Amino acid sequence: MADQAGDEKPGMPRPVMARLQKLIGENASTGWDHAWKEGVTPWDLGVGQPPLRDLIESGEIDFSRAGRALVPGAGRGYDAIFIASKLGLDTLALDISPTAVEAGNALVASQQPLTTGSIEFRVADFFTFNVPEDEKFELIYDYTFFVAIPPARRNEWGQRIQALIKPGGYLITLVYPIDPPTEKGPPFFVRPEHYIEPLGEGWQKVLDKVPSQSLETHIGRERLVVWKRL
Repeated sequence: MADQAGDEKPGMPRPVMARLQKLIGENASTGWDHAWKEGVTPWDLGVGQPPLRDLIESGEIDFSRAGRALVPGAGRGYDAIFIASKLGLDTLALDISPTAVEAGNALVASQQPLTTGSIEFRVADFFTFNVPEDEKFELIYDYTFFVAIPPARRNEWGQRIQALIKPGGYLITLVYPIDPPTEKGPPFFVRPEHYIEPLGEGWQKVLDKVPSQSLETHIGRERLVVWKRL
């Protein structure tokens, strides 16, 4: 997602932010694909997120159970590819934009074959997407998807997360951008506590910290929170 409205933020020129918000405002579904086609993708920085990398490589939490992972709003899929390769989870990268999914498949094709988990990119709307009971996920990773949707849909987001994750599974939320309040978006105003009500009961917070490593433009503007489904 993009940086917040108001003052221009690092790495996010105001005209780019305005164009993104205009595209999504015109059509919340097709606007994302238009953004990808126009290259209005300020969230795509060419690399995965250091907080996710450090969390997984540290072994602080054992995510190693066999099974599946889901990354909604995956874009080009840097983090989804990392999850599949490092954790050995068969990882599904969802995006509503066909152009983003094409970009993700191209990225995978340009790299060495994964030696552990598989990676699949799929065009789908997270809010209507579903899987059979035996195909639910051990891990879901949300980075900028939560802030991409209007706040009025956050409870719906929580319901879908509940429906898609297995008991004992983990939800990794990389909360960004933690910026001054604004009513404009995306990205919409967010704080770590905003996830609590949408998730509802049945979750244990197992990690909550400021990442020790962040991209330069993210320093002081993100928090890593991990939840376990009871």
